[in-house]
Amino acid sequence: MAGINVELKVPVDRKIGVLCGGLSNERDVSLRSGKNCLEALKRLGYQNAELVDVDRNIAETLKQKNIEIAYIALHGKYGEDGCIQGLLEILGIPYTGSGVQASSVAMDKAVTKNILKTYKIPVIDSITVYLSKDLCNFNSNLDYPVMVKPLSEGSSIGMTKVNQPQDLIEAVDEAAKFKTGVMIEKYINGKSLTVGVLDLPNDTIATPILEFKTKTEWYDYEAKYTEGMTQFILPAEINDNLTKNIQNLSIDVHKIIGAKGMSRVDFIIDENNNPFVIEINTIPGMTDLSDLPAQANSMGISYDNLVAIILNSSLLKQKNSGMLSSDVSK
Repeated sequence: MAGINVELKVPVDRKIGVLCGGLSNERDVSLRSGKNCLEALKRLGYQNAELVDVDRNIAETLKQKNIEIAYIALHGKYGEDGCIQGLLEILGIPYTGSGVQASSVAMDKAVTKNILKTYKIPVIDSITVYLSKDLCNFNSNLDYPVMVKPLSEGSSIGMTKVNQPQDLIEAVDEAAKFKTGVMIEKYINGKSLTVGVLDLPNDTIATPILEFKTKTEWYDYEAKYTEGMTQFILPAEINDNLTKNIQNLSIDVHKIIGAKGMSRVDFIIDENNNPFVIEINTIPGMTDLSDLPAQANSMGISYDNLVAIILNSSLLKQKNSGMLSSDVSK
């Protein structure tokens, strides 16, 4: 496929800080994303760009380094949940990606699901609890197996597949360690898919759909970040009508949540080819093994041009990213 060149909107002399690392459980992944993004920015001509490892002194660091634009390559808590975005708003530093509200909403799986349900977006049945003792009210009504996951963690951290009732409390307690609430979700044994969404100057587009088959029982942390543990099928082995439906759903989810620049929407398809949205990720990984770069490349967008698209999002005027219901055709 012919390459797609992206016009750089940000002057190359700007001081760009690639914010990575951070304080979340996804710190190591973020450092890998940040390193790759910095190298791309340098190739694009941004010689003043530098890595900024985010810690609790980040506000002072940004001021000392005279950072003019923040390229956010953070994953997880404090980086993907609206916290760093809010700080950057206060400091008056433009930043890439989604704003405070969209970031916060997308980071909470239950809030995201409740919003999407109001727009008739198909999601998986689930319940939310905050303490394992709450389980006594409905444990007997659950249909096993189920997936247990923290509400606001990424990279499958803290997730467990539970096959029998006697193992539920232990799984909930494990997920509750992350202090974000716990979602108990119906387990669907089907195809796992993910779709990238990119905001171009005059359009919002969906990437080709990536299907993955793992050597693990489900798409856990090991499968995501260990080379050779997952087979990537791009484009996914599904029919054209289903492909178009899922791509349209991805763009709808991106707009409903108010995401900016880029996102990645995860799906699962059941045995009857019914798609269900699992979650939306507003700062997808940019490592060598990450999904979004592979999807972009398959449609002629190189890694460097993908970074340029993300960088251009720092100039979007509507950074408060409210719910863009008027943009969604239903």
